[in-house]
Amino acid sequence: MKNEMAIGPVKILIFLIELLNCYATIYYSNFIFFYLRHTFGFGEVENLLTAATGGFVYIVAAWLGGKFAQRYGCIRVLRIGACGVVSAMLLGMVLPAPAAQVMVYCLWTLGICFTWPPLETLISSKTGGQLPRIIGIYNVVWAGGAALAYFTAGILIENLGMSSVFWVPLGIAVAELILISYTAGLIKKEDSRKPHEETPAPTIYPNEAKRFLHMAWLSSPFSYVAINTIIPLIPSIAAKLNLSTGMAGIVCSLWMFARLAAFAALWQWTGWHYRFRWLAGAYLVMILGFFGILLSQSISMLLIAQIAFGLSIGLIYYSSLYYSMNVPQHQAANAGVHEAMIGAGLFVGPAFGAVTLYLLPSAIISGAYSVGGLLCAGFSGLILLRHYRMKP
Repeated sequence: MKNEMAIGPVKILIFLIELLNCYATIYYSNFIFFYLRHTFGFGEVENLLTAATGGFVYIVAAWLGGKFAQRYGCIRVLRIGACGVVSAMLLGMVLPAPAAQVMVYCLWTLGICFTWPPLETLISSKTGGQLPRIIGIYNVVWAGGAALAYFTAGILIENLGMSSVFWVPLGIAVAELILISYTAGLIKKEDSRKPHEETPAPTIYPNEAKRFLHMAWLSSPFSYVAINTIIPLIPSIAAKLNLSTGMAGIVCSLWMFARLAAFAALWQWTGWHYRFRWLAGAYLVMILGFFGILLSQSISMLLIAQIAFGLSIGLIYYSSLYYSMNVPQHQAANAGVHEAMIGAGLFVGPAFGAVTLYLLPSAIISGAYSVGGLLCAGFSGLILLRHYRMKP
């Protein structure tokens, strides 16, 4: 279309950094649980507790990442985050003890939380009124990277060895640092040539925009409660269905491709913007998909549940990010809150599942029912927020 803004070299570079960052994130954060299980004999409870520890760090680090990006600049914070990832991966390669590996996971989490808020802010700023389009591309890029990573990482790890969970993300982070420096130079040139372009404010009433922002922020952590209860248990699900590490990466990555499809569809069709029935419907489908994945007794049931789960997760995440970035004056701070809400899910889901499995060690089913109940409580909160009378 003629009125669409051309994507300049800075945005293209940021998309490339985003893609690399996402691939490295999935390669390490998802398959570190296979590494811990294979190397130290971690079971479901230990993996869930490790995930919960990282999630707690994520809450604080993401919030700080957004605050620092707002105050000190996105490029500076992004560079610090990439350096933090490099440091964590180097330590992971030389510290063999299980307790040390949990600390490495926390340090990596701190670093990665200083990358996502500035990336989201950089891609959303100076969009010239094309924020929905840019956010759509951003979501497709990172979701595509995530799906590709989960689909290929299991096979690569089988061929390269378990130690590759450290040196592959390390190499990618070094490449990111080079691209970040080049991007910083281009941004300075662009800023000297043309004035800043503000993103338009939401086209609905401010109170209603704030309500949807808060509802999306509430839904987002619960979606990650579901995701990050499932991911540490993928090795157990794979063992139950007699899947190798490589096959588990292929079969259990379908929900990521479904999420990618949701992002592509929602990018092209904006009728879901500020529509409660779409957000509420996605939340309910997410609950059904969650139970379907964890309680699957066959590969076909697992695949169907993943499709439903991925589509619903896509709309929930898209809502949180789009509503956060559709407030031009506080994009970086809102990006930090958006990521901190994800961190809340990273913490609560695995912690809740670990406690349940410890108290009621009846394999996966007890954790599924307890976390599923937590998701239902979140849906009740969503309904309350919808009908809560907000102050003007």
